[in-house]
Formats: sequence, C-alpha cells, structure tokens
Amino acid sequence: MKMDRRELDVDLAMKRFLNLPDGDHPAWSKSVEDVQVDLPEIEVIDGEAHRAFSLAEVAEMVGRSLSRWLKAKGQDSIFTETNRRWVARICTEVGRNLARQALAERPLRLRIEDLQTLVEKTLVDNNAYDVARSLVSERRDRPAAAGAAVDAPVCTARLIRRQGQVVPWNEAKIEIAVCQAFLALRIDATPAPEIARAVTARVMELGQATIHIEEVQDLVQEELMRAGHYKVAERYIIYRAMRTEQRERKARGEEETQEGAEGHHEGMVVVTNADGSTFLWDGADLRARIEFASIGLDLCLGSGEIEKELRRSVFDGIKRTDLNNTISLNAKTLIEKDADFAKFAGRIQLSFIYEEVLGWDILRDGVGALRDFHRKKFREAIQRGTEIQRYSTDLQKYDLDKMAAALDPLADLELDFLGVQTLYDRYLIVDKKAEVSRRLETPQFFWMRVAMGLFHAEPKDRELRAIELYNLYKGRRFCSSTPTLFNSGTRHSQLSSCYLYWVDDSIEGIMQRGVAENAMLSKWAGGLGGSWTSVRGTGSYIGGTNGESQGVIPFLKLHNDLLVAVNQGGKRKGSGCAYLETWHNDLFDFLELRKNTGDDRRRCHDMNTANWIPDLFMKRMEAREDWTFFRASETSDLHHLYGKKFEERYTAYEKMAEKGEVWGQKIPAIEVWKRMLSMLFETGHPWITFKDACNVRSPQDHTGVIHSSNLCTEITLNTGKDETAVCNLGSIILDTHMKADGSLDLPKLRETVRVAVRALDNVIDINFYPTEAAKTANMRHRPIGLGVMGLQNALYMKGLSFASEGAVEFNDEMMEAIAYYAYEASSDLAAEKGTYSSYRGSKWDRGLMPQDTLDLLEQERGVPVEVPRGGRMDWNPLREKIRAHGMRNSNVLAIAPTATISNITGTSPCIEPTYKNLFVKSNLSGEFIVLNPFLVKDLKKAGLWNQQMVDQLKYFDGELGPVEGMPEELKKRYLTAFAVGFEWIMAAAARRQKWIDQSQSLNLFLGQPDLKALSRMYRLAWHQGLKTTYYLRTLGASNIEKATVKLKKEVKAALQEGEAPAEEGKKTYTAEQKMACSIEAMRNGGECEACQ
Repeated sequence: MKMDRRELDVDLAMKRFLNLPDGDHPAWSKSVEDVQVDLPEIEVIDGEAHRAFSLAEVAEMVGRSLSRWLKAKGQDSIFTETNRRWVARICTEVGRNLARQALAERPLRLRIEDLQTLVEKTLVDNNAYDVARSLVSERRDRPAAAGAAVDAPVCTARLIRRQGQVVPWNEAKIEIAVCQAFLALRIDATPAPEIARAVTARVMELGQATIHIEEVQDLVQEELMRAGHYKVAERYIIYRAMRTEQRERKARGEEETQEGAEGHHEGMVVVTNADGSTFLWDGADLRARIEFASIGLDLCLGSGEIEKELRRSVFDGIKRTDLNNTISLNAKTLIEKDADFAKFAGRIQLSFIYEEVLGWDILRDGVGALRDFHRKKFREAIQRGTEIQRYSTDLQKYDLDKMAAALDPLADLELDFLGVQTLYDRYLIVDKKAEVSRRLETPQFFWMRVAMGLFHAEPKDRELRAIELYNLYKGRRFCSSTPTLFNSGTRHSQLSSCYLYWVDDSIEGIMQRGVAENAMLSKWAGGLGGSWTSVRGTGSYIGGTNGESQGVIPFLKLHNDLLVAVNQGGKRKGSGCAYLETWHNDLFDFLELRKNTGDDRRRCHDMNTANWIPDLFMKRMEAREDWTFFRASETSDLHHLYGKKFEERYTAYEKMAEKGEVWGQKIPAIEVWKRMLSMLFETGHPWITFKDACNVRSPQDHTGVIHSSNLCTEITLNTGKDETAVCNLGSIILDTHMKADGSLDLPKLRETVRVAVRALDNVIDINFYPTEAAKTANMRHRPIGLGVMGLQNALYMKGLSFASEGAVEFNDEMMEAIAYYAYEASSDLAAEKGTYSSYRGSKWDRGLMPQDTLDLLEQERGVPVEVPRGGRMDWNPLREKIRAHGMRNSNVLAIAPTATISNITGTSPCIEPTYKNLFVKSNLSGEFIVLNPFLVKDLKKAGLWNQQMVDQLKYFDGELGPVEGMPEELKKRYLTAFAVGFEWIMAAAARRQKWIDQSQSLNLFLGQPDLKALSRMYRLAWHQGLKTTYYLRTLGASNIEKATVKLKKEVKAALQEGEAPAEEGKKTYTAEQKMACSIEAMRNGGECEACQ
C-alpha cells in the first residue's frame, strides 16, 4: 500500500485545528431551518447538564467537522449553499433515525456520546468518511460499548509521551486513533472500541508502571493484525513511519523535499482570525510577498532560504495579526546579513499596510493592481478622514481625481524598514472611530495629504503646486519637518517646529512669557528655546519688596517642570533649552543644572541648557585675562548689545564695579572656561553658542537682537517683548541630487529648492499660532529654515572620505548652490507676493549677502575669521534681483537635525558623518539594525561580503580599522563619526556657515575626549566663525548585540596576536564619559523631533 504524503498533511492539519475556536458561524444552524422531521420529545444528557434536543446542535456538529476537513484540504469556500444543503441532508437522516429510536422509548434520553456515535454512523452510511474522521478527532471519551463489563479493572499504567510528559492512561484516545485508521480506508469503524480494549488489556498484562507511546503503537499494530484487519494495520504502520520520518527531518533541520514542496501543504499552519475563526495558512501569500519585496535587490539569500527565515516562530493557533508581525520582525532580523534586506523588510511591511488601508490582497489582486487601488481608494480616504474630523475640509477643494491620478505607489519601493515602520507607528493617521482601529493612509496617501495641506490656500494652480511638492516627497528630494508632517491637511494646522522667546526681568514677564505662553507653545507640539539672561541674579535687590532675589535658577526649575507637565501635542515629552549669557552672576549654578548630584531643587534634569558666549569672553580666555560677573538688574543693557558696543559697555561696567557703583565678581576667564567644559564633559550641557557671530551676521540687525538660539541651535532670530520667533523647517535630501558621475545635478537642485521655499513660505499664512507674540513675529518677518540632509550619503556617492579636503570643498560647493537657489526663490516670491514687512533696512536691503558678513564679523571681533572667502557661482544677477524685488523671507536657511525624517526618507541624518557602519538605532518605534548599504556594496564588489565579515563588523562595533583583510581605501572612506577628526567636521561646518543666514545644528564627536581636546575643538569653532554647536557625542555604553557573533578562534587569535586580550584592548569609559551624550542622544531614543 502506498500512502499519499498529502493525506498525512491533511491529517496533521485537522489535528492542528482541533481545540481552536471556529468562531460564530450561524450558517450551519440555519441550514436546518427548513428541515421537516417529526421529532418527539428528546432529552440530551451532557455530563451533569440536561437539555432539550435540537437538530441545530447536529448541524453545528456536522458543519464544524466539515469545516475542519475542508480547511485542512486548503479550501477557502466552505460556507457555500451546496455545503449547507449537504449538512441539512445529514441532519435530516439523523433526525429520522432518532425518531425511529423514540418509538421504543418515550421520552428518549440520549447521552451526548451516543448522539456523536449516531452522527458518525450516519456520516459513514453516506460515504462521508473524511468528515466522520474529523468528528471522531473532536471526541474526548467514548461511551462504554454494549456488553462491556461494568466492573472491569482500571488500567493504572501511565503513558510516556514523545515530549517526555507522563500522563494517565486514556483508552478513548486509542479508540480514536484506531477509528481514524478505519475511516481513512473508508471502512466501518465499529471494531475500533474492541481493539482499544484489547490494547488496554495487553498494557495491564505487562504490569508496568509506565509505558512509552511507541510501545503502545506496537501493541495497536499487533491487535489490528490479530483481529484480521490487515489493511488497516498496514495503513497504520505506513502512517506511523511517515510521521517518524517527518519528525526526524524536522529535528535535523533539513530542507523540505521537492515532492513535499509541490504539495504546498508542507509547513501548513492553523491561523486564528480576529473573530475567532480559523484557516489553514500554506504560505502562498508569503511567497508572493517575498517576490514583491525582492524586486531589484541584490540579496545574499535565495527565496527558499528567505521563506524559511520568515517562518521562524510561527506556530499553530497563531493570531493573524501576530503572524503578520512575526513575518515583519523576522524580515527585520535579516538586515544585518545584507543591507538590501532593509528595503526588503520595508516592502514586507508595506504589503501589510496596503492590505489594511486599501483592502488589497497580494494573491487575489497582485502587485500590478496597487496603482489602481490607490487611485480608487484615495477619494474614499479623504471623505472618511473628513467625516471623522481628522482631515481638514480644505482638502475637498481639490480635484481629487486629478490628485489621485498622480499617486505613484512604486515610489514606496525606495523606503526601508526603519522608514516604513516609523511612518506606520507615528505618522499615518489612524481611524479610531472604525469598528477596528486601522490606518487611514498608505505612505503615498500620507505624502499627498501633507502636500495638499500646504497648498490649499494657493489662489491658482492649486493642484499643480501640490503635485509638485508631492513629487518631491515621493522622490525623496525634500521632506518637511515632523510637525508639518503630523498636522498638514488636518483640522489643526500647527506646522511650526520651534519657538524662540525672551524673558524680561519682571515677575509678570517671567510668569507670562516663561511659563504661561510656553505651556501653550509646548501643548501644540513646539520645541522651546529662550533667553533667561535678563532675569536678575542671586542677591539682586528687589525694589517692590525691599528684598533680595533668589536668582534665575528657581524659575528655570519651574520651566523644567512645565516641560514635564505639558507634553508636545500629546505625542512626546516637552522639549526646551534655556540660554544664559556668560557674564550673568548665576552662571556657575546654571552650569550645574544637569548634574545628578547636589540639591535636586536646583537641578533641571528634563531641560537642555546652553551658554550664550560673547566674543569678549573668548578673547579674554585666550589671553588669560579676568572676567567679571554682573547682576542683570544692574547691567540690563548688556544682553541687548553685541560686538564693539558690547565691549565698550562691558568694560565701562567693570570700571563701575571697581568703584563700587554696581556689583561685580572678578574671576580668571580661563577658570570659567574650564568649568564650562568640565560640565559639558560630565553632563553634555550647557552647549556652546556664540552671541556675536549670530548677531553681527544676522540679516535682521535693524529690527532687534538675537537673544538666544532655539532648542536645536540652528535658528537665530530676533526676540522681544512682543515677539516670539517661530521657525518653519524642511530639508533638502542631498543624495537624490547627485549625478552618476558624482557631481551635483544643479537644475534638479534648483527645481527642488524653489518648490520647497514656496511650501515653507505657505506655512506662515496657514499656520496655527498658540500665542499672539508668535503670530506677530512670524507674520512680520516671515522667516523659514530650509536645511539639508544626506551629506554623508552624497560623499559616499562621490567616493570621498568625510575626513578629506575634497569633502570640505564639496560642503562649500553644495551649500553655495542651495543658498543661491533659496535666496533666489525667496526674491522671486517677493516679486509675486510682496516683501516681508520689516524688509526695509535689513542687510538684504543694504545689499549684503550672508557671505559678505564674514568680514563684518572679523571687523567687530578684531580677530581673523579663518574661513576661505569666495565661491563658484556668479552672485551679481541675484544681488540685482534682490535689489529690484526684495525678499519674501527675513531668513531662509537653517540646517536642523533630521534624525526622524532622515529615517523616513532613508538617507543619512543632517550634516553628520556616519555614526557606525553597523549599529542598533533606538527610537519611539523600537530598535532597528542599521547597516551601511554603501559599504556593503563596495565589499560585495571586492568579494569580501560574507558572514565572517558581518561577525567582525559586529565584534568591532561597526569600525573598520581592526577588521582583518579590509582594504585601506575602504577604511578611510568609511570612517565613522568618532574616527573623523573634529578638525574636518569644523572645517566643513565653517564652509557651510559662510553661506547660511541662520545657523546649523552641529553635533560634535570625540571618541576619547579630554578637557584639552574639548578646548581646542570649541576654540576652533569660534575662530572659524561658527554661530552655534549642539550635542557633544561620546562613545556610548551600548553597542550592537554580539550574542550571535561567530568569529572563528583562529580569526580572534590573529586579531589579538601580540596584543592584550580583546576585553582589555577595547575602550572603556567612566560613567561621566558615558553620560556626556545625555538621554536625548540619538542612539538612546530621545531624538528631538521638534526640528526634524
């Protein structure tokens, strides 16, 4: 006898479905509504319970058994009219049999076991052996057979199962197994109880306390043959052998045979739907997803190997949502094997998003239908979003058919897993009013919604303008900041990123501007940066109460607690940065705000801090001269002065202090500098920013003073009593503007910049302003902040190391081009819509471009600014254009941090060098492996990409220096942030700052920091004319998980030959050094999203 392998699979599938809920399917019970059988009174006894008999109970029993068998066969169409009629026919026959039995006994009392036996017999009589087998597998206890001895001895032996568990003897299970064997051969199973009793008797004769399952099966075979059931015994033996072979293959981890694969039932799993119903999952959709996800990728694994990896941790009874999540997470784990798996895993996740949002099915509809599904569902999504009050009604002003026709789902193929997951978790709008919460948007719906939200107020060509911006988004050429992505096109258009404020020296000003207004700004998702320098210091006289001030620290503590109490838009913790100028007499207390020791009432653990340093301090520090602290209440004008005017007034106050006319405290400037750096080293705060560079080079020097930068140090705008500055941000993605030969695509870049500037300018008019001071400042000056990200990727595409003259020159080149096109775009907007209201008297109006102000800074400072002047482009036509038309925006450029939006768009963050070539990145969506795709491509080209290389990269935390066999050229090209000397980072930043009218969020990296190195680094920043610096990054305590590293012993030995053991050779850091990059550091998940 030859047994088809698929019979075994079906048997196993039916067992898997056993005990899993089928859900509520009224179709089976309804199938007997029209059955007409004259049934007498029948009582069903189920254990201790008694109930009246109903044919609906039989219909459920038969229907459930039929469903289980059809699902095991892989059929989807189960609740068909044909099947319901068949169930009704079986129920009719059962009813008639019961009616005949009732003639002899009234009322008829029927045990549930007897009813099951009658249904089984009826199924066999109708040749429904397979359905009968399904029903038999559902039973737990067989009724005692007629004539069986009531006082028969009980078997006390215990059964040892294959997994090692010891369970009581259960004769019913033996009977069920034998019954299955009979029915499988389409033979009446009546002899099964007798065989089971005979096996039990044999076990009792052995007199053993325990017996293994294999021995029991041997006894079953013998009793079947002894009773003359040779064909059943033969099938039982073959079935048993095939199961044994299957278990052994699984234990060895062998691949499926081709024969098994062809059946498409190998590896079938029972999956539970949300409603409790179940189905048999054969992986056909998974194979389709793998094919879709592999399009155009160079993967190191074949489709069969990938399928095996994606099936890991899938088990019988798994919920459908858990199955999808497991597949996605398994795909995510493959990223460390090959960088292309980042896009592969992203596409796997995308396929599930399409199903959730569009109702698309990868098997039924195929990838080719995605564009049509997007176009058909777009109008429906807009209507639903408006209906549930998540979308603005302004979106319905558009020609939705025209917008839908522009949707391009194939653009999603460029997204990687980190980007897709971040979009899904935090950006795609959720329909929470649906019966089951679901995403309302696909990535392309999302991009189009944001674009439409920014251009709905355009007086003409609304659709054209929105589609232009959508094309930038989907082509990964530009990305708006997170608040814009969150809220554009919604009913709450809070699109701005950060706010800058100034607190004056009055209790009313402190409580109104520093607390109340900041609470409103934080509530609506704004990051805060502000100056507290004007608040009088400790010991200052208070005229109103004839008392002494406690200084600025208690008020900063109040502000810190505000940031905790009022989170940003209900989505993330409040974020703020307080600035204090270096002459304030509370400076030393301010420096220690982030310390973990000391009086906690004078600590601000949840707030960032920054030094606002005048040039005079830097000059005195380098000259080793004294510095004087003053009380702000006595020297209030110092904070509003800069350059030579500040120096004159400051030295005048020093003379007054010497005479005792004002309070002053003298201390060597170098000691103040050391205190600054030591706290920066220990806590990562306060950051170092330069007051004079920001003010002297400001285009708006005619209308006020820059009192501080913002939360992320890239915005430099005026603030005052009636103005809270607002920054509206977005970033150019540089690597998508590179030609194949490594040169900049200038026409493409110009097109991108022009659309981006118009979009950012529109934010000003449609934005929601939490305070009147914010609205006043933004409408009066109309500043925007166009930045850049993807610098490191662009350098890879050019084949340049970050630490090279070529990289520094490229920074100069690309920033000049972006600046030229951005200022040009703003001037063209001014010609179209008018200049900003405070334009007259600005540096723009006076004919001064940002690069011209380097000489002004040098004159004011009296110290050379070490930046090469000049550029590659002819600026004269642009100067003439600005002279003729003016500028639409007071400020145009600012390079913000872009950790989150760079994740979404799959580029390198901001202007930073690569953090590591292989590391784990954490954010609010979880932990993600990041593997440098450019490095992998070059290693493949050199024939060096293999598992050993992966293990070495993990072992050395993504650093190439110690990796055996790594070409020197690649080591230099792929230097990480901590291996690139700070001199190169500073040189590149200085070249960029030359062209930027605001500032840049500049992280600084030191692998082995010390105070001397810190001093050299920040002094260099000042000498090269930088306006601000941001976080000091040092190597963290947490690196890539090495549990799976399998470096061969000989490789480890070769790496360590002649050296100390690896544990001793690896760098170690003190707790203070590890804290130097504080909880907000990018690798620890506390990314500031305000500017991203």
